[in-house]
Amino acid sequence: MLNKNVIYTIVFALIALVLPLVIKAPYQLHILVLVLIWATIGTAWNLLSGYAGQVSFGHAAFFGVGAYSAGLLTLHYSLSPWWGLILGPVMSVLIALPIGVIAFRLRGPYFALATLALGEIFRLVFLNMTEFTNGAKGILIMPAITSKVFYYYAGLGMLAVTLLVTYLIVHSKIGYFLVSIREDQDAATSLGIPTTLYKNLALLPSAFFTGLAGAFYMNYVAFIDPNIVFNLTNISVMVILVVMLGGVATTWGPTIGAALYIFLGELFR
Repeated sequence: MLNKNVIYTIVFALIALVLPLVIKAPYQLHILVLVLIWATIGTAWNLLSGYAGQVSFGHAAFFGVGAYSAGLLTLHYSLSPWWGLILGPVMSVLIALPIGVIAFRLRGPYFALATLALGEIFRLVFLNMTEFTNGAKGILIMPAITSKVFYYYAGLGMLAVTLLVTYLIVHSKIGYFLVSIREDQDAATSLGIPTTLYKNLALLPSAFFTGLAGAFYMNYVAFIDPNIVFNLTNISVMVILVVMLGGVATTWGPTIGAALYIFLGELFR
């Protein structure tokens, strides 16, 4: 027999697949696309900070790098920004590698402060490298696809892959080690668990899917600048609120939190 989690997943998937057939207004579809983007970022952040216990305030750096990877392909090479869905995540991972080696030497609030500085550093760098990034003017593209239904299903696929990979990691040996590190890093180290290695194994997929969401955001919104995609409050802090609202270290928590946060925000707006 199917357990409750499988049944809930099937029901959620069926509802998500038929929503565009019921909701056809562009504004409502736009809200749903935003929910999918934030659910993806929240799920990625949850892997590192929820399961591994490494609270990050710097995910705006990975999001911004993913977004700019897509935008710069068009700006400098006249390539389709959709190639950014490949380049963006890869660049985010390449940036995450040295960051993990350095920042994971720190713990608790010191690690959080290090990641906080990370996002601000990237914002200032991209703001001042005007010849390469176009600085505060940002990057504007002409999207080849304007159908919000297309972006909805593309975003749904992105979220589905993120949820699947996160689920497989969490329910593997890596996931159990991550939880042990979160609960007591010293005890995990005494048991022979290479804590720095496994924290990096959580950081890399977290950065990958955050960069993927950033590249998708660039294609969807068609305009970015450093103050938008590297924003501490609107990206790094918001993703923490999304996960906290839905439930930390849960599979569906970030998705539920993203839906509540976006819907309530639009309602009060």
